[in-house]
Amino acid sequence: MEPNPSFSSVLVPIFATILLVLIQNCTAKSNPACPTSTCGKIGNISYPFRLKGDPSYCGDPRYELDCVNNNTTVTLISGKYHVQSIDYKRYKIVVSDAGAVEDATCSFIPRSFISDRNFTPTVIVSPKDFGSQPFIEPSDILRIGYFNCTNPVSGDPRYIKVDTRRGHVYALLDSSFENKVKDIKVGCNLMVATLANWRRLSETQKGNNISYGELHKVIIEGFELSWLPVVCKDRCGKRTKCHVVNESNGQVQCEKRFCHYAYHTTDKCEPWHQILGYTRGIGSRITFSTRQLDNPVGLQYFDGGIFIGRNVIPIFVAARYLFGLILILVLLVYKWRRRHLSKYEYIENFLVDNNLNPIRYEYREIKKMTGGFKVKLGQGGFGAVYKGKLRSGLDVAVKMLSKSDTNGQDFISEVATIGRIHHVNVVRLVGYCVNGKRCALVYEFMPNGSLDKYIFSKEETAPLSYEKIYEISLGIAHGIAYLHQGCDMQILHFDIKPHNILLNDDFIPKVSDFGLAKLSPVNNSVVILTAARGTLGYMAPELFYKNIGGISYKADVYSFGMLLMEMAGKRRNSNPREEHSSQHYFPFWIYDQFKEEKYVDIGDASEEGNILAKKMFFVALWCIQLKPDDRPSMNKAVEMLEGKLEDLELPPRPSFYPNETYNKNDDEIFSDQTSFTDSTISDQYFGGSINSASPENSS
Repeated sequence: MEPNPSFSSVLVPIFATILLVLIQNCTAKSNPACPTSTCGKIGNISYPFRLKGDPSYCGDPRYELDCVNNNTTVTLISGKYHVQSIDYKRYKIVVSDAGAVEDATCSFIPRSFISDRNFTPTVIVSPKDFGSQPFIEPSDILRIGYFNCTNPVSGDPRYIKVDTRRGHVYALLDSSFENKVKDIKVGCNLMVATLANWRRLSETQKGNNISYGELHKVIIEGFELSWLPVVCKDRCGKRTKCHVVNESNGQVQCEKRFCHYAYHTTDKCEPWHQILGYTRGIGSRITFSTRQLDNPVGLQYFDGGIFIGRNVIPIFVAARYLFGLILILVLLVYKWRRRHLSKYEYIENFLVDNNLNPIRYEYREIKKMTGGFKVKLGQGGFGAVYKGKLRSGLDVAVKMLSKSDTNGQDFISEVATIGRIHHVNVVRLVGYCVNGKRCALVYEFMPNGSLDKYIFSKEETAPLSYEKIYEISLGIAHGIAYLHQGCDMQILHFDIKPHNILLNDDFIPKVSDFGLAKLSPVNNSVVILTAARGTLGYMAPELFYKNIGGISYKADVYSFGMLLMEMAGKRRNSNPREEHSSQHYFPFWIYDQFKEEKYVDIGDASEEGNILAKKMFFVALWCIQLKPDDRPSMNKAVEMLEGKLEDLELPPRPSFYPNETYNKNDDEIFSDQTSFTDSTISDQYFGGSINSASPENSS
């Protein structure tokens, strides 16, 4: 079975027919046929002329005629002129002064002033170039001027007496074949001027041997005007000159010397002229237009050339130039980026080598250096830390602050403090970023992460020897001592803890995370805080209790003591998994062992390691004394760590709070226990909370 014709194949011819009818109807409505008009002896009034009262779509408004008392008139320079004839084959109209026609006496004087200067010369090639009147300059022109003289003129044949009661009025002739009127008699003033046809005069009359009656007849016969430029535009195209070659049928010939110019290519041009015209149209947006020669009414433009010349070719050329411009911009941006790339690389290397002020990065640069935050190093209370790489190739750790105080004080504090210091045991700040709510800090990368994963036992982490732990503790002490005494301003860290100690490739410790730090003059012994700050378990008692002493650098000494205790014991000080208080708070237990001169067995330590561990315990116990005045300075703590164990004395027993009562029964169960094991609690790189604690102060 053959398939039925598709629905679309049936609709297409019907739709095409309807569309064609609609187009024809619209064309008919937009340009309906105009009947010819007649007035007096002038019949067949048609395009470009129109008779006043004809439909608005008929003829050209510039060539509107009027019918008065069965006479056809046209207005030129606000004056009325009678139309003697219209020649549609030669494209000429003959007009004469209305006064000459209506006043048959010899006392006639022209009613309107008209001159050949009111018309454009015959070299016109476009109707747009018309002068004040929509015709070109009359041919075979005769200029006639009327002069009113104070005295009679005699003996000069040029002056033709006009019989009028107005005084001594004379008419003077001038043509295109003779010189302009000159040598006007003294006392003679020009009244009015008109035009006539020079060829209407006989040879005798041309020699100024003419009476005013004969001149009057020549004026009545009128002068010629032409609208040929309108015909040239319609027949040959815009701005194309033409001339009449056959006056019997009105045939015109277009001037081919205009074919290759912009807007002049027409169907009358030779093919090579048209090709040349389109070629020039690439730069000049040539308009290819023509009109039907056999349809002077309702002429249609040929739009193919117009579309190609004005739309297709310019778009192609514009696209080419746009592509070139984009290419140039890309090259400039590339050169600019290369120049700034080397600039940033130099700045970053200089910063790393000299530890100068940090760079401020844009957020897009932070995102780029981290590869879209692909490699996450750790997560803490402040936010996350990602691994990144600078343009110079240096690895960095990018800390994105997700929790900050209302005015960004922790961020400002960190940039302001760590950005100005340089010490081998203080982490180096490479740069920072502030973009709305996004804040980031760019540090040098510490491949071995934070200390907590080495001192708190983890299966995936190789344990450190006590010799290495001792070296790390000594480096931390040097770093904190530098913060307290090595800078122009004293820097109080307020958040010393294991996961704020970072380790590089060689396990050299570096103090990090200065979000809670506070600057203070070196000579100030006490600082003012509106709220306690730090991490519970490492915070000094004076941050809670006012009656034991003011807040000073000794708060960092306390935190270092708690850190040192955890490093020496490889376990957390406070272990909530233990059932008895002596094991619940490790510093108390270790103090009691030393107080009772019991041997503390550190399982995985060598003999040298045991000595170093014991020295670290002694220094830690001095650092965590309840009263700030009982604690050593960091410089003293360094001296104690570097000294001999025999030179160290056991400090008083540490306590949690003032007036604490010690119950020795808490330790009786474990009086024979002299060893301890590692805790399994873990933290993250850069981990832990940096949130400021704000408990109520108590007296």
